Amino acid sequence: MRGFAAGCRLQSGSVAILGRMVLLVFGAVAVGVMLVMYALEERSHWFVLGFAVASATAAAYGFLIEAWPFAVIEAIWSVVALRRWWSRRAATVPTAT
Repeated sequence: MRGFAAGCRLQSGSVAILGRMVLLVFGAVAVGVMLVMYALEERSHWFVLGFAVASATAAAYGFLIEAWPFAVIEAIWSVVALRRWWSRRAATVPTAT
């Protein structure tokens, strides 16, 4: 193959670099969303849930890059945030009597 089609094929090294770049963007977005959700937590209990989900996503990123301490801490943060969301949700949802 010559021309444009030959230039579009990725070499194995290029695929590895692309995979690392995608992983890097995934981690940056996860941590960025986590930061935004944390900043907005006081506005609604839904932001607390968003923080929990973003923490779980950051933990997944940590496991994918084999940064075990980071992944474990983020997983713990996710569980703590889920408990906070559950208690805040229970406090804001009116009970049927």
